[in-house]
Amino acid sequence: MKHWIRFKHGNGAIGFGILEQGQVTEYSGDPWGTPLPAGPAFPLSDVSLLSPCAPSKVVALWNNFRALGAKLGKAAPTHPLFLIKPSTSLSGPGDPIVRPKDYAGKIAYEGELAIVIGKTCRNVPLEQAADCIFGYTCINDVTAGELLNEDPNFAQWCRSKGFDTFSCIGPAIATQLDWKQAHVITRLDGVERQNYPLSDMIFSPEQQVSMISHDMTLLPGDVIACGTSIGIGSIKDGSTVEVFIEGIGSLSNTLGAAG
Repeated sequence: MKHWIRFKHGNGAIGFGILEQGQVTEYSGDPWGTPLPAGPAFPLSDVSLLSPCAPSKVVALWNNFRALGAKLGKAAPTHPLFLIKPSTSLSGPGDPIVRPKDYAGKIAYEGELAIVIGKTCRNVPLEQAADCIFGYTCINDVTAGELLNEDPNFAQWCRSKGFDTFSCIGPAIATQLDWKQAHVITRLDGVERQNYPLSDMIFSPEQQVSMISHDMTLLPGDVIACGTSIGIGSIKDGSTVEVFIEGIGSLSNTLGAAG
């Protein structure tokens, strides 16, 4: 398994590299293209981590775990239920989650597994979907909860989840992750709030890629957030959310003041 990171040098340049035992080997080109080593390894402490990819869009699933669906009394869907989060909602490891201006309501965390697409996908058959997955990372799918149903005539999924910094992604993209054996663990100020098995997914990553690619074209670097399970909660200003998946690593972000 390789761990790809995206980072910023001290000179402001942005690069991709493979992280191994605290050392970074930089590569030229995108990881899902034909990257080539660009120099000797150097310490991770020499760079600042960014989100490990820069997707054109984040496709975020809802009701994709049996345990949460049962708790909410929702039947399992026959097709992935999803919304689109804009590329401007992206934030990386250690970046602050910025409270939207003039919004004083509840902000919620959702720790999730994220799929990173590795090639252009359109109308992909299920048996070919695995070849379209470059790897996996962690995502905190942040939500301004009180905006979701602010207007009773229209559920505002994209607005409530699409604010700047509301798609926290990282720390690395793990290739060849055995997701069926992994758990998502979410901690709020060090206290465990979520710990659920990814094997409880209704739609597997391969099914998600195949079915969603029949709805829209997925591009290299795009992200599919696989949905969350029991344990969603609110974040107080100044609190830190950590999303951990063994084999990927730990993603930590703190809710800050309004921007």
